[in-house]
Amino acid sequence: MKHASKTSKQSATAIDCSPTSTTGQRTRTLWTAGTAHALHDGYTDAIYLLLPIWQAEFALSYSMLAMLRGIAATTMATLQVPVGRFAERIGGRTVLVAGTALAAFGYLLAGLSTGLLGLCAALFVLGCGLSTQHPVASAAVSRAYGAGARGPLGVYNFAGDVGKAALPAMLSVLLVIMIWQHAMWVAAALGAGVAVAIALLLPKVPSAETHAQEAKVRQGQDRGGFNLLLAIGMLDSSVRMGFLTFLPFLLKAQGASLSTVGLALGLVFAGGAAGKFACGWLGARFGVLPTVIATELGTTLAILAVLALPLVPALVVLPLLGIMINGTSSVLYGTVPELVPQQAIERAFAFFYTGTIGAGALAPILYGALGDATGVPTATIATALTAIVTLPLVIILAPKLSTPG
Repeated sequence: MKHASKTSKQSATAIDCSPTSTTGQRTRTLWTAGTAHALHDGYTDAIYLLLPIWQAEFALSYSMLAMLRGIAATTMATLQVPVGRFAERIGGRTVLVAGTALAAFGYLLAGLSTGLLGLCAALFVLGCGLSTQHPVASAAVSRAYGAGARGPLGVYNFAGDVGKAALPAMLSVLLVIMIWQHAMWVAAALGAGVAVAIALLLPKVPSAETHAQEAKVRQGQDRGGFNLLLAIGMLDSSVRMGFLTFLPFLLKAQGASLSTVGLALGLVFAGGAAGKFACGWLGARFGVLPTVIATELGTTLAILAVLALPLVPALVVLPLLGIMINGTSSVLYGTVPELVPQQAIERAFAFFYTGTIGAGALAPILYGALGDATGVPTATIATALTAIVTLPLVIILAPKLSTPG
């Protein structure tokens, strides 16, 4: 413990010597990175709103629509690791500005498209731009706050949920008063503005070479802990996406109308946003082990409660379930910087986001197959039990961390 404490203090000192260590620069870094996160996640989720419009406009089949959604998501996931390596060499601010501008250009191209081929090209460009945000912005916040980055990373994580709600809502209003192409151009102009703001406001994110001393400080760390953290993150993401897949069917079986299902999802997402905001700070205050144990046990109990309770009590439980099922992610994201050398943070976040996003995409398929074979209630119980599987892993991980528990 003494060695871990000494290492933590040395690491904090090294980080505090970075160009983003003053209070004003840290605050600007957090707000700018959070704004980038909100825009990029909003761009990602707004595609769901646009799919029915594109279907009607271009007479597309459901398989073509799925392909369109897959182009952006696959491109983003595939390029995150190469982007992380590139940002380590040239500095993250340049990469994030270029990526945000490229994502905005993707929306502009989509608004100019006259058919499926044009939309495919636009969404590929969009995916390339979106691939820059997670590894670079996460690393910027981590480097700015150093040993105190857990809470700020939770705020950064929360900002993505704000964007997921705000940008599709903005587009839905625009689509009432203008044609969809013009709405896309307005969204593109917003992205261009954010790119300019990042260039002007984000303090320079140091490249890997500026952290040689920090690398020497952390050479003694157990880097195998990162793989363990990634496994926990993938399981946690699987639980979240698997349960959300089944929730509408569980509620319909209890007599919920379509509007009630929409309300229920809103309650989960609202609780999830609150959980992402709060749990980063709770992880910093109480440690990773107790916080993750509390959120994963809470997730298991809340899922089982929703499964067992009548409709109205189940709706009451859903905001608490949202806090638990989403809150763990902020604790895990905040732990990434503790397990890798500073010069590899972009790469580490890229691997972490790629792994958790991939697990979240695969989980509904696997749980869905189980649901086909055994029924929705049994598959839902399986998601709850998956949350329990993370507990022994986080117990093994805890001694590898430099912060308490």
